[in-house]
Amino acid sequence: MILKIALILFVLFLFWLAWSYWRELKYRKKPFYGLRDIGWRQSCPPNIQEKIHSIALVGDLGNAGPVTDDPVMQSIKSWLTQEGQKSTILFLGDNIYPVGLPPEGHRHYQGARQKLSFQLDLFKGYNGKAIYLSGNHDWNKGRKNGLSYVLRQEDVITKHLKDPTSYLPAQGAPGPVTWPISDKVIVIIINTQRWVQKGLVNRKVKNEFGLNETEVFFQELQALLNQNKDKFILVAAHHPLYSNALHGGKFTVKQQLFPLTFVHKKALIPLPLLGLAFRLYRTYIGATEDMSFPPYKRFRKRILKLLHPYNNVFYVGGHDHNLQYFQVKGNHYAVSGAGSKTNFVAKGGKATFSHEHKGFMVLDHYRDGSVWLKVLEPTGQPNDPTVVMFQKCVYPKT
Repeated sequence: MILKIALILFVLFLFWLAWSYWRELKYRKKPFYGLRDIGWRQSCPPNIQEKIHSIALVGDLGNAGPVTDDPVMQSIKSWLTQEGQKSTILFLGDNIYPVGLPPEGHRHYQGARQKLSFQLDLFKGYNGKAIYLSGNHDWNKGRKNGLSYVLRQEDVITKHLKDPTSYLPAQGAPGPVTWPISDKVIVIIINTQRWVQKGLVNRKVKNEFGLNETEVFFQELQALLNQNKDKFILVAAHHPLYSNALHGGKFTVKQQLFPLTFVHKKALIPLPLLGLAFRLYRTYIGATEDMSFPPYKRFRKRILKLLHPYNNVFYVGGHDHNLQYFQVKGNHYAVSGAGSKTNFVAKGGKATFSHEHKGFMVLDHYRDGSVWLKVLEPTGQPNDPTVVMFQKCVYPKT
């Protein structure tokens, strides 16, 4: 009897896998649009001559090649040339794979410098503003000596660009740091890696007012939100607050059936029970960089509580290698981590747009005070390098 029940359950499990895989194939790598924004093509921004400033949001560019060969780099270069002085480009961390910028003599050093050089070459003749943020890979994948890797990367970038404010927050600090765009738009930059990074023993050290690093950070962020409540606030970070991808606990059927593919993509050994256990672990307990990881979870819960009372905030991160957009409780949340890699992203949930495709996002600010989100993706065609896959007015509230 027990054997028969086990056999029935196993057959049902196989049917579920087949059904899930069939559903996944139908939408995998196709853009998803929620009902709220399914008619996005009918909405058009003001005339291009009315544009005041443009902000590019590029995440996880750390594996990109030279601009001559890489479609995303070509799209970025085209955007930089077109927008010129009235533009800002934000790199949302994971600027160098796999471990950031190691010391000279390290086996990854030459490759890391080459990847960074490809990016810095983009700015020849560019008169706008470039700002780099750090991600977990820039911190030597979160290892205890990660701060030295970040400081080394910061030193190279700020010296090359001859701009001490081109890497923020400086010195691996948590932030928040502000960068004003206009009298109606401001950027707040935060270092989310501080909440999951190993070796930062000073986080709980109290200052003269009896506050530790966490309390100081949230008090300063709260003050900035209040001071700028009549502006459009862009909060730029590396770790997202909403995600339908890996760090949000979403997996493909293949990953569940063949969990060793996380270690090597050709390790096609069927271990469904191990895959289920791994999925439950990543969803409810979390690896260091997952949204379910307790420090990350506590940070996310607290910052969302801080942001939800407002309706003028656009929070963007990278981290997951895809493009996602969410509108939750009057605010806007995005994932723009597809600069050089792509990973699976599930459709639906709170997302109204998602796509497993390389690309980046742009926020355009116009004279009428409106701010429009655009999702740009490379086509790989020399005469038409970029296509708009989604756009929406995100400010003022519509």
